Amino acid sequence: MSPMRKECATRKDLQEEAVRLRATLHPRKDGEGATLITLSGDLGAGKTSFTKAVASAFGVKEQVTSPTFVLEKIYALPEGEDFSQLVHIDAYRLSGGDALSALGFDEIMRDTKNLVLLEWPERIADALPPAEVKIVFEVLSDERRAIHYE
Repeated sequence: MSPMRKECATRKDLQEEAVRLRATLHPRKDGEGATLITLSGDLGAGKTSFTKAVASAFGVKEQVTSPTFVLEKIYALPEGEDFSQLVHIDAYRLSGGDALSALGFDEIMRDTKNLVLLEWPERIADALPPAEVKIVFEVLSDERRAIHYE
């Protein structure tokens, strides 16, 4: 994805942006594993809210919550989707890539049918493959956010 900046003033804007992103996502053509999207930004910048919106755009019906304390949550996607699972990882409490092995990260990343949204990639950068999409969230005001695609 080429560099782009999008401002979201409301939750509806955030949802619309998630729907737009969802339409661009497909399993990797090289067959070399999961599709990784990294989400960076300060606490409260919108990373989890955006993940919830992406899950909704894929048809996830269950409540999507932050995996800050459990580190990882896996959501089955509806039949007929290009991906079978959305894997949401929050690396905020991790201090290096070694901690990912307890989550089965290598196995998750081998499956081309997995879509992985990973918050706080800078905490485990030493263990991450290149991301297909890198997103940085910027707080502009109480409600407004800028989403930077790098």
